[in-house]
Amino acid sequence: MSDSDQTTNIVPTTVDEQIEADEEERKSTEYHVILKKERDAAAKWYVAHTYSGHEEKVAQQLGARVKALNLTDLVHEALVPTQDKIKIARGKKQTIKEKIFPGYILMRLILNDTSWMAVRNTPGITGFVGIGKNPTPIPETEVDTIQKFAAQQAPKFVTAFSLGEAVKIAEGPFTEFLGTVSAVDETKGKVTVLVSIFGRETPVELDFLQVAKI
Repeated sequence: MSDSDQTTNIVPTTVDEQIEADEEERKSTEYHVILKKERDAAAKWYVAHTYSGHEEKVAQQLGARVKALNLTDLVHEALVPTQDKIKIARGKKQTIKEKIFPGYILMRLILNDTSWMAVRNTPGITGFVGIGKNPTPIPETEVDTIQKFAAQQAPKFVTAFSLGEAVKIAEGPFTEFLGTVSAVDETKGKVTVLVSIFGRETPVELDFLQVAKI
């Protein structure tokens, strides 16, 4: 094989790896906008109200606004805390990012009239969390705890079932049996269903994928 052939084989792999890395970076920055990495003791964490379902979009808009106004020395970071969850959709498992605090975003900034106006005038932000009209900072330790919780491994399942709900078993030896949900384990993705066997209610543990709503 010639040197040129070897080069041709290497380049696509490098490009694919770069595309994959860029996609991972895009996903992470979508929920965490870092405008200034250096820590400043004067900067505190604050919480802002926003429209539920638009948190990451608002964080991106805030980041773009701060850059356009050249205020990165005042507004340093915007964070939408999320945790990976496994969702059952159309009989398949998929990993999604579930917001820990829907309707809120966290911001690290030096609060003054300029930074307050930059945040307050960002589309989608409806106000700061605080006492009266005064934004109240939250402790750095509290934010660290939230980030550690968000980074926990072994994502939980997003349950679609509730206790007492009537369901139908869709897979396994009890297929087509009707029953009632008696327990849900989000960590393992398991649900316990009470089914009538020989006239008695018998608990059967099943995967979320094995149960369907009626």
